[in-house]
Amino acid sequence: MKKSASSAGAQGPADIGLDRFLCFAVYSTGLAFNRVYKPLLDRLDLTYPQYLAMVALWQEDGQTVSQLGEKLFLESNTLTPLIKRLEAAGYVNRRRDTKDERVVRVSLTDAGRALAQQAACLPEQILQATGVSEAQLGDMHAALTALRTNLQAATTAGA
Repeated sequence: MKKSASSAGAQGPADIGLDRFLCFAVYSTGLAFNRVYKPLLDRLDLTYPQYLAMVALWQEDGQTVSQLGEKLFLESNTLTPLIKRLEAAGYVNRRRDTKDERVVRVSLTDAGRALAQQAACLPEQILQATGVSEAQLGDMHAALTALRTNLQAATTAGA
């Protein structure tokens, strides 16, 4: 059967195997990462998003909710309950900014700072689980970051 001129060269989802979708490779890799992280984070009583928030705070304490949201690519309606759970666990405190009461700052508690020591082994354990070198991981990271930047630009270009 011959393709019509209007569809010649064009491929739709039915014409491409799922294993060839880059978005599926990224998605399923994310799921695989989560399966590796889960038992490691269970020992710390953290979810993966909570762990990412803690890493961001270990790097820079006292950030605003807005700053954390930008770094984690999370909306405030997702981030606020996450921060509240971290606060209930005793890892962070939320306080209104003294200069602008509309701004909420998130700061580590002593327990939150101590948690960094317990989590210090995670990056090495994850690197080992990937089965690739640090250099390869760095190359993949750079490529995925560039891809994310391009995709974000594509979504804002039409807005």
